[in-house]
Amino acid sequence: MEKAKISGYQLFVLIFLFEMGSALLVPLAGEAKQAAWLVILIAMIGGFLLFFIYYGLFQYYPDKLLTEFIRLILGNFLGRIVAFLYILYFIYLSARVLRDFGDTLLTFAYPHIPLFVANAVFILVVVYTVRKGIEVLARTGELFFVLENLLLMTFMLLIIASGMIHLNNLKPIFEISGTEMLKMGFTKTVFFPFGEVIVFLMIFPYMKEPQRLKKIGMAGLATSGIFLSVIMAVNIAVLGVDLTTRSQYPLLSLIQSIEVAGFLERLDVYFLFLLMIGGFIKICVFTYVAVSGTANVFNVKQPSRLAYPVGMIILLISIIIASSYTEHIYEGLGAVPNYIHLPFQVIIPLLLLIIAFFKNRKKGKQSTKISS
Repeated sequence: MEKAKISGYQLFVLIFLFEMGSALLVPLAGEAKQAAWLVILIAMIGGFLLFFIYYGLFQYYPDKLLTEFIRLILGNFLGRIVAFLYILYFIYLSARVLRDFGDTLLTFAYPHIPLFVANAVFILVVVYTVRKGIEVLARTGELFFVLENLLLMTFMLLIIASGMIHLNNLKPIFEISGTEMLKMGFTKTVFFPFGEVIVFLMIFPYMKEPQRLKKIGMAGLATSGIFLSVIMAVNIAVLGVDLTTRSQYPLLSLIQSIEVAGFLERLDVYFLFLLMIGGFIKICVFTYVAVSGTANVFNVKQPSRLAYPVGMIILLISIIIASSYTEHIYEGLGAVPNYIHLPFQVIIPLLLLIIAFFKNRKKGKQSTKISS
């Protein structure tokens, strides 16, 4: 592990920015139509349940990284394989997010720049930050947290001032049944973005006050979940269900529709800033844990040396991951939740927690026998 510590507030900031990240780009839970905002809140509750699993593992191994305690639970051979699979998982997700933001940047602002160039510039900045360590990343997050909240508050005030909110667009809320909403919330939406908080099992041991972790983690998930729910509700209230679900970037469409006092309009720069802040922090977190996990599994004494090779792998995967943005989104909403997120976010952590419970229970009985 890196010899570093972060505060509870810094961890909260990282979780919030990480969760907001690429979730701002897409019509989250759009298939639920007018109830999309409610499905996001249901998914947030599912995220709490997943967080309790991750927190349970942390309680058994508070000073160990995910890639470390997997080997303690499963044994060195099998544990090393599973730990390496998690590293590949984090690299893959980092590449997916990089592709998300690279494609968006090209579509929105720089259509004549090759995707490779845009992604390469982005990943170079990410790698530079990752090499500086978790403390620098956390302090950067603090700065971006203030900026993002100022942007979101200003954005909401402008929306209200423009008079574009039509609450009738949110009706009927219960067009789909409660069972369908629960199914939507506890499948795709819970995995993205809430289940991705599993990545923080590689960061939790750096926290100065581990006794506050439960409250801070829950607060980070709750705050981001409420923000995402409100933003989705505003999208639907302004644009309507059809335009929100059909739009490639509903938040961009919303920002472009703002017009106040006949001259304050075309505020696309808001979207650009939110895009860069969210994408940067999320890719940084995924890249950092991939680097530290690789160093941990393969006993590399100076993890910073791995930053550039891992960054290059992420860059290459982001280019070859799909032939088009449409294919990229189709895979992200179809195959990824069921075949990648489900095992890595739910099945494996739950099995690890069960095995850890019995292992630690057995150790407790043995220590009791010895003392008696």
